[in-house]
Amino acid sequence: MILTTQEGKKIDLSKGVDLSIPLSNDNKNPLAWYVKPPRFEPVMEDGWIGSVKDGGAVNFRNIFFNPHGHGTHTECLGHITPEIYSINEHLNQYFFQAVVISISPEVIEEDTVITPKQLESLKQYDSIEALIIRTLPNTKEKKSRNYSATNPPYIAIECLEIINTLNIKHLLIDLPSVDKETDGGELAFHHGFWEVPSSPRFDRTITEMIFVPEEAKDGAYLLNLQVAPFENDAAPSRPVIFPFI
Repeated sequence: MILTTQEGKKIDLSKGVDLSIPLSNDNKNPLAWYVKPPRFEPVMEDGWIGSVKDGGAVNFRNIFFNPHGHGTHTECLGHITPEIYSINEHLNQYFFQAVVISISPEVIEEDTVITPKQLESLKQYDSIEALIIRTLPNTKEKKSRNYSATNPPYIAIECLEIINTLNIKHLLIDLPSVDKETDGGELAFHHGFWEVPSSPRFDRTITEMIFVPEEAKDGAYLLNLQVAPFENDAAPSRPVIFPFI
């Protein structure tokens, strides 16, 4: 199916590129924030078992996971506010004009950081609804990496000037956080992006732990941001991008 936008751009809806990392109950699942791996367990009660291979009539499993630590997720400002605002309530639009950019974070002392000068190429756009950052090197190891206690790259707070100038509302990145892993709970970028507590931005989201395959070249796309309807500050999500043709 070919879709034509109001601007006359065409999109082949059969050519979507999925940026999410599947949730699994094995060592292939990525981990962050010191959480243990997800668990998929058949329900067992009063002699009944929710596993066909073990004699049950159906597979009927409980799943235990953490949206922030176990894979691709989208969060709203409720992640850092006393009241736990719901991503399900505050993300109510699902298609956005998006830009993919590849960045090799700079080594600054003991950290690796995405800096403002690395976002300079974005100034060719008047505005961007959703920014998708692919960090380099872009190895498939990202899909199963344990990020805990590794001090992953993060985004410098100074990048907010460009992000605000372009009116970026949705930020997607292939890292476990936009902030430094251990920063004493400051979460400077989260607070700055959502303007908490001074002027809370309910219209902005952050999506972390994506994977942008090599087939998706840098440039403009249509983004479909699909989020599981959890009444929580964050929920598992499935961002899918469509190239213009």
